[in-house]
Amino acid sequence: MSQSEDQPQTSISYGDLTSSQQRQRLIELMTVFLRLGSTAFGGPAAHIAMIDDEVVNRRKWLSRETLLDLLGVTNLIPGPNSTELVIHIGYLRGGWRGLFIAGASFILPAMVLVWTLAFFYQRYQTIPQLNGLLYGIKPALMAILVQAVWLFSQKALKNPSTRFAAVFAIVGYFLRWNEVLLLGLMGTGVMLAKNIHLRTPQMKALILPLMGGTTGLPSVLGLFPFPHAVYWVDVFWIFLKIGSVLYGSGYVLLAFLQRELVEQRGWLTSQQMLDAVAIGQFTPGPVLTTATFIGYLLAGHPGAVAATTGIFLPAFILVWLVSPWVPKLRQSPWTSGFLDGLNAASLGLMVSVTITLSQSALVDFLTIGLAVISAIAILKFGINSAWLIIFGGLMGVGWGYLTHLL
Repeated sequence: MSQSEDQPQTSISYGDLTSSQQRQRLIELMTVFLRLGSTAFGGPAAHIAMIDDEVVNRRKWLSRETLLDLLGVTNLIPGPNSTELVIHIGYLRGGWRGLFIAGASFILPAMVLVWTLAFFYQRYQTIPQLNGLLYGIKPALMAILVQAVWLFSQKALKNPSTRFAAVFAIVGYFLRWNEVLLLGLMGTGVMLAKNIHLRTPQMKALILPLMGGTTGLPSVLGLFPFPHAVYWVDVFWIFLKIGSVLYGSGYVLLAFLQRELVEQRGWLTSQQMLDAVAIGQFTPGPVLTTATFIGYLLAGHPGAVAATTGIFLPAFILVWLVSPWVPKLRQSPWTSGFLDGLNAASLGLMVSVTITLSQSALVDFLTIGLAVISAIAILKFGINSAWLIIFGGLMGVGWGYLTHLL
């Protein structure tokens, strides 16, 4: 079937397709997100940029405004944002089957790779030397991030209030304000600026749940008692509770792990915990596959499966519960304004992350040159971001080998 013949199906509901078309759509979801999960280096911001390039620019599965709405909603619920965005897209394209297939496909490559590295780490207590690979990948990521920021800004910055929200989020990020607090403040601020003239009781009904909805989440940490011995069941419950309350970026996981596994239980040393987080950074896909590494160290192969399942399971459940309400949220002027504020603040946070990452990615003339070449390739010629990642990695490894010889 040609692309032009298949194009109308992008707007057709999964339930309205024939069984063969449904199967084709699920296979396509699996193929796309297996590939993205295998090449999505660089953390959530880079993942979102690559997802945008694939599903909005290339495949036209949904509009950029819809993608931004989904991204705004993922910021309201705990869990890994980029993975939840993938799960949302899977649900829109393929119902509950698509939800599971898309999310699992995105997680699986990183899980398998981290699991393998954990096996060798336990034997040798070292991390494989991947510095050359990252040296070349990071500049390519900068170009991908810049493209995503530019495209998102055209949809997110709708009026003076959203532009203010984006700038405020950037300032707040560098002042080290809590990310969830920034998103909530900017969402509420834009909502009020957009609808204050209505002066209806709807404001109180909407704002109070938003203000109080997260205050009780940390109490979940005390719900699950654990015995002293480390079994895979213990590992599952620990990572399930972390996945249920983990707001912000995947880097917040570091604080949870330090307190839970190092300070309180003494199951890991600080060095082991930092090595696990470093593995999560070195590998593609969700940063939270760090859980796979730790689960293996604690309870072997069953622990790796239990930790991965535990930390990602809340994301699948929450997206399944929330996703059907996203279109209805847009229909209300109040929730629509709140989502506009979230989108603008999310854009500001993406800008901040890009600036921060560039300081460690662009360290010499070669990395700057790679970033410029990558930017020209993706902005002018529309080269797929996955190819940029591969090109950057090969250049980094080649340069490292050449300098070693010299």
